[in-house]
Amino acid sequence: MPTTTRVRRTVAGIVTLAVVAVAAVLWTAPERWYPWDTAEFPAADASLSPAQQRVFEVVEREYRDPRPATFYSEGVDEAWCADFVSHVMREAGASFTNPHSGGWRIPGVYTLTEYYQEQGRFAPVGDHTPAVGDVVLYESGGPVGDLLVGQHTNIVVAVDGDTVTTVGGNEMGGIRIHDLDWADDSAVLGFGLLGS
Repeated sequence: MPTTTRVRRTVAGIVTLAVVAVAAVLWTAPERWYPWDTAEFPAADASLSPAQQRVFEVVEREYRDPRPATFYSEGVDEAWCADFVSHVMREAGASFTNPHSGGWRIPGVYTLTEYYQEQGRFAPVGDHTPAVGDVVLYESGGPVGDLLVGQHTNIVVAVDGDTVTTVGGNEMGGIRIHDLDWADDSAVLGFGLLGS
């Protein structure tokens, strides 16, 4: 009996620690890493430019009817947030050109950031107010920085002051929508601008 009691107490202690750890991560994690959506998909803003409208429509279609991760990465099993952004931009008529392969898909956030910088379409936080169709670029995505989740990217679908609504791929294994206070989120590196 003493051994059984000790095992039960040990298991109960481990379960308690796990619950506390999960609660601590959710308490400190940015909303984009919650396992649920933290916003509703917005209605289209009537003032969107044609380019913004096309991005908005593609993002909405992919959000409402998501495909497997490997669809966005051309069959490659990898972190696919930048693949998702590449796919959306291609479908919206604003295709990227990967500086390494020449293809439409830029699979890494670091290379995606370099692409925007080389195109003169990168705006650091503080130099730009995001707009629908802009791409948010994060230098680290979670409470422990690169050790936990590394770089990340998603797309702005609505703007309300310092809060934007974003949609991204590879968020908790799927396509998620979140509200982001971009001015106060220290992980936001800047924005890739949609352009005309």
